[in-house]
Amino acid sequence: MKRKTFVLFPSLGVGHLNPMVELAKHLHRQGLGVVVAVIDPRDDDATSADATARLAAANPSVTFRILPAPATASPDPGPHRVRRSLDTLRLANPVLLEFLRSLPAAVDALLLDMFCVDALDVAAELAIPAYFFFPSPASALAVFLHLPHYYANGTSFREMGKAALLRFPGIPPIRTVDMMATMQDKESETTKIRLYQFKRMMEGKGVLVNSFDWLEPKALKALAAGVCVPDKPTPSVYCVGPLVDTGNKVGSGAERRHACLVWLDAQPRRSVVFLSFGSQGALPAAQLKEIARGLESSGHRFLWVVRSPPEEQATSPEPDLERLLPAGFLERTKGTGMVAKNWAPQAEVVQHEAVGVFVTHCGWNSTLEAIMSALPMICWPLYAEQAMNKVIMVEEMKIAVPLDGYEEGGLVKAEEVEAKVRLVMETEEGRKLREKLVETRDMALDAVKEGGSSEVAFDEFMRDLEKSSLENGVCS
Repeated sequence: MKRKTFVLFPSLGVGHLNPMVELAKHLHRQGLGVVVAVIDPRDDDATSADATARLAAANPSVTFRILPAPATASPDPGPHRVRRSLDTLRLANPVLLEFLRSLPAAVDALLLDMFCVDALDVAAELAIPAYFFFPSPASALAVFLHLPHYYANGTSFREMGKAALLRFPGIPPIRTVDMMATMQDKESETTKIRLYQFKRMMEGKGVLVNSFDWLEPKALKALAAGVCVPDKPTPSVYCVGPLVDTGNKVGSGAERRHACLVWLDAQPRRSVVFLSFGSQGALPAAQLKEIARGLESSGHRFLWVVRSPPEEQATSPEPDLERLLPAGFLERTKGTGMVAKNWAPQAEVVQHEAVGVFVTHCGWNSTLEAIMSALPMICWPLYAEQAMNKVIMVEEMKIAVPLDGYEEGGLVKAEEVEAKVRLVMETEEGRKLREKLVETRDMALDAVKEGGSSEVAFDEFMRDLEKSSLENGVCS
């Protein structure tokens, strides 16, 4: 039997590229040939370019190919970024088609990011089985696949009131305000685009999800029963996670490590509050000051990743901490806190024994990294499906506590920051939360070990792929 070759096609942006690379590493460990085909969006996205270069250098076993988007795939910057992303990826179909045809060996499967739905047409033209890789929780997948059915006759969320509760199969009730901003108005262009995306996802042969069975039994039961998509077949769902960056780097000398890791080495065990809000997490200046006051009042040690406010990103990419933070804050907290500009090696930080709690934007990559480190979380969602993730993490998984006041870009007060930090770090509720994270971490490790649920699911995926290949007349 020849070695199978998989081509992975991520969407634009670091948040989608990172988990796809973790999948590529997993496939390589299974003895499969892997190529990650990355579209160059031609928009001077230095962050994505740097991330691709970094990931390629760190993973020599995985082949990366940069596919230049045609000039026509640079849409008008006016439309919403979701529309721009989907347009860019759709218009890049000819480039993807040419690339797949140019490969020396036949491609056995095309694994698509959830935004790359129009690449299904390329897969169909070449008779390549196409699956989706879903880098968010299975609970979010249950909602996304149900939304086209819900909105066929349902009322727009924005017309129901912010506190109105929505009920979807397999997940806890969720407030309308915690649904994605792009899905609030069923008549808007962005909602129609997302509904198109979710409908097309159902055309894939199946969906690989970066989660594990024990973590989301209700959502997986709803998906398997077909109640999320009542009017047509639901694609097979395979939970193959958690697939996360372990953060292990070559060399362990201090000269090779980020300064914040050296600082953490000197802190007591579980004493540090870590705050980081993802690759796009920038907060207004007024909010940065509230966080600073809350951290200082709590009296706890902290490591905080700070970016320039959104309105200053273009002109001041490096934050002016003295101006943005309260007067004297850095001096007063220099013995107990550290502020990192723009970036910290999060995968290593969350594993460090000095870290006691993670204030997170609820991106799923970050959540899984915290789970694998048994690290309690404080939820501060910012964009995309993060508020929905928060509901699932707090109400269903019981692995986090929420901050109040974040809704619709509101200001989270210093008192709320202090209260939630103290709750996790000082109280019985915080101790129980930590115990829950230890249990969750242990179950995650069970899922990925030999004979675990995620390994079993991956084997089922491979058998389904073999069946699809035979049906398409492809010999392996």
